[in-house]
Amino acid sequence: MRNTALRTQTATAIGTAPRYLVALDIDGTLIDSNRRIPAGTVEALDLVRAAGHEVVLATGRSLAGLLPIATRLGLTQGWAVCSNGALTVHLDRTAPSGYDVVEARTFDPSPVIGRALDVAPGVRVAVEEVGWGWRTSSAFDPDELNGEQKRVQISELKARPATRIALNAPEIRRHMSALRATEVTVAPQRPDWLDITAPGVNKAVALDVVRTHLGVPAVAVGDGINDLDMLAWADRSVAMGQAPAIVRSAADQTTGTIDQAGVLPVLATLVPAVDGALSPLAAQIATAERTTPGPVVLRVWHGAGPDLARCEVWTLRGGRWVRHAPIPSGIGATMRAIETASLEAGLPYPRGDEGRRRAQWRSFTNDGRAGFELPLSAL
Repeated sequence: MRNTALRTQTATAIGTAPRYLVALDIDGTLIDSNRRIPAGTVEALDLVRAAGHEVVLATGRSLAGLLPIATRLGLTQGWAVCSNGALTVHLDRTAPSGYDVVEARTFDPSPVIGRALDVAPGVRVAVEEVGWGWRTSSAFDPDELNGEQKRVQISELKARPATRIALNAPEIRRHMSALRATEVTVAPQRPDWLDITAPGVNKAVALDVVRTHLGVPAVAVGDGINDLDMLAWADRSVAMGQAPAIVRSAADQTTGTIDQAGVLPVLATLVPAVDGALSPLAAQIATAERTTPGPVVLRVWHGAGPDLARCEVWTLRGGRWVRHAPIPSGIGATMRAIETASLEAGLPYPRGDEGRRRAQWRSFTNDGRAGFELPLSAL
């Protein structure tokens, strides 16, 4: 089976600090049908990020549906792909909207809407409004579409370029060929529901742009028909246990179901084993230190008060300091908490020679922002 060597490297060569783009579907992979996140998922994602990997949510959800889930997962900074690849964004908690649109892949919706009305006269049509919700031909239940809804005339739905269209009608799946003839991408979600995007658009196309930017191999986990391209594209692909047979056969391996928190053992292969008794902050610091081969410093930046707005591990490469990984639990902590967690992780730091021998933090400036850094060394 392809990529066996890469799977072995991922699981065993943590010490060489390989970095991966970790592309994760949301529904059926990170959350269940009741919108619950399996226990331990957020903590596992924090460790994966602390190991230097780039976690990228890749979902069929609209941006309005992705944002609240990303917040619940603690993924408020970094890349994300939504609307089945029609939209690539960079999540940024400091931006007014919480994100910046990197690329929107649009198409003329008029031909496919017209064809849908011909083959299924009672079809309900929804056109995505990026970051807000949907313009619709008739009302949809709140659970059917993420975000707000505004009912408009069909002519308005056809009037301007769209990133994604949802079509709902009994057995509309039978008309996929007729709809594809209008030169769009048609992704079936169920017999009565189709998602429409621009020609050639899918999760893999959008993710490949991110992978090229990062310059790293990719691991992908998913469970749906709309994940097939992503699984074929990834260097290592994993299907969830409840995925249809066609999805499981397309992946390199199959993990447990969403009810078994099947994504957790996959994420565990991307990080070194750390003492389970460590606090989350100490575990993340230990993970970051163990996955970088060079000297390590902890860098912190304050917000308006004493709590930290940012906490990262940096390492020396090629004679210059470069960012290795974030420490998610460091956000909202204090410098004293960072010191305590570092010692808990077995990573001492320079101290003064007299009195209380406090940690010797030193100031630095990066990209015009001043902060403090603390050198760490393994015992």
